[in-house]
Amino acid sequence: MSTRRDFLQIAGLSTLALSLPLADTLAASVFSKEDKVLRVAIMGLGSYGTRVAEAMKESKRAKLVGVISGTPSKVETWRQKYGIPDKNCYNYENFDQIKENPDIDAVYVITPNSLHKPYGIRVAKAGKHVICEKPMALNAAEGREMIAACKAAGVHLLVGYRMHFEAKTLEVVRMQRAGEFGKTLFFQGLSGFIIGDPTQWRLNRELAGGGAMMDIGIYSINGSRYMLGEEPIWVTAQEVKTDPVKFKEGVDETITFQMGFPSGAVASCLSTYALNNLDKFYLDGTKGFAEMQPSTGYGPIQARTNNGPIEREHITHQTVQMDEMAAIILDGKKPVIPVDGEEGLKDLVIVDAIYEAVKTGKKVMIG
Repeated sequence: MSTRRDFLQIAGLSTLALSLPLADTLAASVFSKEDKVLRVAIMGLGSYGTRVAEAMKESKRAKLVGVISGTPSKVETWRQKYGIPDKNCYNYENFDQIKENPDIDAVYVITPNSLHKPYGIRVAKAGKHVICEKPMALNAAEGREMIAACKAAGVHLLVGYRMHFEAKTLEVVRMQRAGEFGKTLFFQGLSGFIIGDPTQWRLNRELAGGGAMMDIGIYSINGSRYMLGEEPIWVTAQEVKTDPVKFKEGVDETITFQMGFPSGAVASCLSTYALNNLDKFYLDGTKGFAEMQPSTGYGPIQARTNNGPIEREHITHQTVQMDEMAAIILDGKKPVIPVDGEEGLKDLVIVDAIYEAVKTGKKVMIG
């Protein structure tokens, strides 16, 4: 059975002839035992925090060494399960003390959206690198505050864009950049599922900052940008709400939105909490196409082009993400698709524009 190391070596070599920058990036993913390890504390010990912690067991460059939670029972469970020292366990009131803890390099903020900015800034002021789940903040203004705080503190700000390291996604991006689809003219992104518990934080405007757009819609926004390889200059958007009891004021159920790009390409996207089986990207060009379905789930991702299926080994997304983020922070590695605060801000600018378009019914210009 091939290993992750074998896969990365092969992937790097196979792209050498067509894309030296991408090949260099992939080949640099082969880590040696002597490489430094990024020591990470996870803030927010819910379901996704657990997923990241489990994935990090297989990481070569990142190690879980600390926890931050407002629930003492969760802290104790994680302390025992992952062998975390007492001195690396914090709550939301005292985690500023990590400033005095040399055994923690970075904090991965996996909290409700409204807490990303205040907690991320506190982490930065404590002198630790910030890894933040997406969306990076509630809006572009908050995102700019986070970027400024991290720059002032001299720490990295990275966003949990796991798809930016996924092998099949990277192959589609490579093909698009190499012109193998010709001029790319159209992108479709369908992102949605039927949400469950109506009392969860994702349906609380104060905690989530919105509804489906702030959770699942961000994938189509981000995907349109890296698959078309350019930034949108306008958006239009329409909202549909069939259940105003479950989806209260300020919590979107379904939004369809369109984006226009400088090249003339357009994107047509759907973000919803009311429909299942929606996880699809489609890219169309003058010489070919790419289709991914599922396109952003936890995997395995399925992808095909006009040349046939794309075959790559499935590796747990969060494992690859944490290894690659360690390389960015520790080695200065430049990823094929950025995952820094500026990348997160670009998505937030578009989210703001979409909500404005829904409210006004007008085309909203960006930039």
